[in-house]
Amino acid sequence: MNSKERVQASLNHKQPDKIPMDFGGTAVTGMHASTVAALRDHYSLEKRLVKVHEPYQCLGLIEEDLQEAIGVDVTAVNSRNTWFGFPNTDWKEWTMNDGLKVLVSKDFNYTIDEKGDTLLYPQGDVTAPASGRMPNSGHFFDEIIRQEPIDDDNLNVEDNLEEFGPIGKEDLDFLIKEAENASASGRGVIGNFSGTALGDIACVPAPQLKHPKGIRDIAEWYMSTALRPDYIYEVFEKQTEIGIKNYETVFNAIGNKIDAFFVCGTDFGTQDGTFCSLDTYRELWKPHYTKINNWIHKNTNWKTFKHCCGAMQSFMPDLIESGFDIMNPVQLSAKGMNATELKNEFGKDITFWGGGVDTQKTLPFGTPADVRTEVLERCEIFARDGGFIFNAIHNVQAKTPVENIIAMIDAVKEFNGDL
Repeated sequence: MNSKERVQASLNHKQPDKIPMDFGGTAVTGMHASTVAALRDHYSLEKRLVKVHEPYQCLGLIEEDLQEAIGVDVTAVNSRNTWFGFPNTDWKEWTMNDGLKVLVSKDFNYTIDEKGDTLLYPQGDVTAPASGRMPNSGHFFDEIIRQEPIDDDNLNVEDNLEEFGPIGKEDLDFLIKEAENASASGRGVIGNFSGTALGDIACVPAPQLKHPKGIRDIAEWYMSTALRPDYIYEVFEKQTEIGIKNYETVFNAIGNKIDAFFVCGTDFGTQDGTFCSLDTYRELWKPHYTKINNWIHKNTNWKTFKHCCGAMQSFMPDLIESGFDIMNPVQLSAKGMNATELKNEFGKDITFWGGGVDTQKTLPFGTPADVRTEVLERCEIFARDGGFIFNAIHNVQAKTPVENIIAMIDAVKEFNGDL
């Protein structure tokens, strides 16, 4: 099989010749720019600065030569704009806190505050309030909450929909070009342009907006699911309507050039439990997720991708009923997330995209032997009958030892018979 056939087989729960692997396909399956630089050095690739294509988490672009070296089977169709509302164009140098020189967009405009923290600005406009902060010893940005006082008597649903609207020609043309390039790569393709991140707390603060209105504080948003459920439901309802219209526009332009589609990254799980009850999920999220997935499955061949960290075993039946085909990141370090039980109970209904190695302990702090052992164990469990795309549990973080990353990659190759 080639990479695309391998990915498609696994997504359709057929046994591929090898486990397909993803690094860099999404904003939750990537690698920090510093680790990308270390990998380029390890594989003795051409000396060039890494592009920080996702500035929020400072993820590095895994370019074609590194994709080949790793053995990546997945490539991406991304939106034109970054999390902070500016496109990746006309790259310029930037030095990270650890001294690593990288490339960033020309609109990656920042200031340094009195504490030495780096402040990043929406749409690159330094006259607007900053929307991102990287502590002076940090490796990625935290969002800055910019919320006006809440007046419950005058809450307007449209305020929480300001960043959503019909896709424009420039954005659509960009996606068409991205899809053509991705389709020609011979790899499986995942689309990252949804606009249906219902209540995703990475999106609620709207770092791309200069002056966001509505409920933008994360704590206030969570409280609103209990205090203002009708408001939240209406936001989700209208966001879903906008999203589906955009899906239709994009599908009419690119068709089935993508194999999987990143629908939503809302986290429902914590390390030890869940953010909300199943009743709340069924009341506020499930009707809209079902509508989204039904439209996609009726009109396209796309498989739908749901990112959700944490202890999610109790939610799995409902997520499957909601129509999701793929679960990520499969956080096996969370309570109740047992690999064998998940595969046995849900493996026929959902593809596990992730779960390959723990990024909280094993990958950053274990030995290469520890990494190899864990990866081989996970591959043995998840690879049976397809339904598995290898990735770490969420992004590979800064300061992860490169020898451990290589041990992870080589263990997958060993399992696949490529070493």
